[in-house]
Amino acid sequence: MIQTLCWVLVATLLWVAAWTRRSSSARHSLLLLGSYVFYASWGIGFLAVLVASSLLNYGCGLALRRKPALARLWVGVGLNVLLLAIFKYLPPALSSGSGLLGHIVMPVGMSFWTFQGLSYLFDLYREEELDPSLLEFCLYMAFWPTVLAGPVCRLPNMLPQFRRAPVWDLDDVSTGFSRIVQGVFMKMVLAQLLGMGLTRGGGVAAGFDQTHGGYGGLDVWLLAVGFGFQLFFDFAGYSHMVIGLARVFGIRLEENFDRPYFSLTPSVFWTRWHMSLSFWIRDYVFLPLAAMRREIWWPYVVFVLSMTLFGLWHAAKLTFILWGMYHGLLLVAHRVGQKLKRRISVPWADPVRGLLSWGATFLLVSLGWIFFRANDAGQAAAMLRAALTPSHYGHSVLPRNSYVVVGLVVIGYFAYYGVVAILAGAKARYGEELAGDGGAVGAATIVAVRTLDFFGERLWWWAAPTIAVLMASIGAAILRNHAAISVTPFMYTVF
Repeated sequence: MIQTLCWVLVATLLWVAAWTRRSSSARHSLLLLGSYVFYASWGIGFLAVLVASSLLNYGCGLALRRKPALARLWVGVGLNVLLLAIFKYLPPALSSGSGLLGHIVMPVGMSFWTFQGLSYLFDLYREEELDPSLLEFCLYMAFWPTVLAGPVCRLPNMLPQFRRAPVWDLDDVSTGFSRIVQGVFMKMVLAQLLGMGLTRGGGVAAGFDQTHGGYGGLDVWLLAVGFGFQLFFDFAGYSHMVIGLARVFGIRLEENFDRPYFSLTPSVFWTRWHMSLSFWIRDYVFLPLAAMRREIWWPYVVFVLSMTLFGLWHAAKLTFILWGMYHGLLLVAHRVGQKLKRRISVPWADPVRGLLSWGATFLLVSLGWIFFRANDAGQAAAMLRAALTPSHYGHSVLPRNSYVVVGLVVIGYFAYYGVVAILAGAKARYGEELAGDGGAVGAATIVAVRTLDFFGERLWWWAAPTIAVLMASIGAAILRNHAAISVTPFMYTVF
C-alpha cells in the first residue's frame, strides 16, 4: 500500500510540474512520464505491453495516413485483436494453467486502451485529419486518469486539449474536485455498503454465493437490483473521480454515465450507461454493419451481434455472452414495439405511459444483471427460474437487513434526484423573480432554491467533511461485523 502511494505521489508531482511548462514537448514528456510511472505501479510487464501496443498502433496509423486502404486497416485491427486475445481470452481457455501461456496475466485496463488504439485506426481510415506525434499518441494511450478503466477516449477530442497551452481555471478546479468528492462517496460508501452489507453475509456479494435452500423470487430481484446499483455506484463513482481529476488539469473527458436508471426505454439506457464504450460500439460496429445490407431484418441482427460483442468484450465467458445477447434482444423488442405503437393508439395519458415504460425498462435491465454477475450459467438459469416462478415467492433465504440496505440506498437515490429536479424546475420557472426581489414567489421557494445554489456552488468545502463522517460511520459499522475487511477493488479494472 505504501509503495503504491509513493508511485501515485511521484506521478502527481510530475503532472503538476508538467502544467507549469510552456514548451509543449516538455509538458507532454512530463505528462507521459507521470502516466508511465503510475501505470508501472501495477507491474513493469504491464507497462511493456502498453508501450508495445502504443508503438504498434502508431506504426499502423502511419501506414493508414499514407494510404487509407481497407487491407491496411484490417492488418491493424487484426494485430490489436491478436494482442488482446493473447492476454485476455487465451489464458482462460487454458484451464490446466500449465506452461508459459497458462501464467499470462492481462495488463490492467488493456481492453480500454486497445479500443482507443482501434478508434484511432478507424478514424484514419475515414480520412479524419489526425497528425499526432509519437509522444502525443503515447500520452493518449497511457493518459493517467483513464488508463485503468476508461472512459474510452478518442484522439480527435484529446489531441487539441494536449496541444492547448495550460491555463489554470478556478471553475475547472472547483468542478473537478466536486466530481472527485462525488465519486469517492459513490464508490467508498454506497458501492461498499451494497457489496458488503452491514452484517456478515448481508451484502450482494455474499448473496450471489448463497445457494443453500434455493433462492426465493424476491431474493433474486433484490440481488439483481442491488448488484445493478452496486456496479453503477462503483463504476460511475470511478468515472466521476477520473473525469474530475482530469478536469482539475483542464482536460475534459467523455462522460460515462448520465442517470441511466431514469431511462424510459432500453435504447435510452444504452445512451446513458457506460456511454464511452456504448458509443464506441455504435460508431465503429453497429453503424458500419447496419449499412452493409438493406433488408428490413438486418438491423435487428446487427443489434444482437453488436451487443453480443459488448458482452464478449467483458470476458470470454458464457454468462457475459448471454448478457449481451439478452440486451440485443431487448433492443430488437423495443424497435419492434416502436413500429407497432405507430399503428396502435393506446388511450393512456403521457405520465402513465412514461411510468409504465420506465418500470418495464428498470425491471428488464435489472433482470439482465443476473447474467452479468452470476458465477456460471447454471446459477443464472436457477435464479431466473426463481424470479419467473410464482411459487418461489413464498420463501426467502437472504437476511432481512439485505432488503433494508438495498431498499434504503435505491429509494434514497431516486428521492435525491426527485428533490433536485423539483428545485431545478422551480428555479427555471421563477428565474427572473429569484434574481430580483422575489416578486410573487413564495418565501419558502426562494429559501429552498437559494440554499441549493449556495451549497451546490460551495460543494468542495461542505461535502468533503460530510462524506468523511459518513465513510467513518459506515466503515465502523462494517468492521464490527466482519472479522477481516478490505475495500473491494474497482470492478472494471479486471476488464
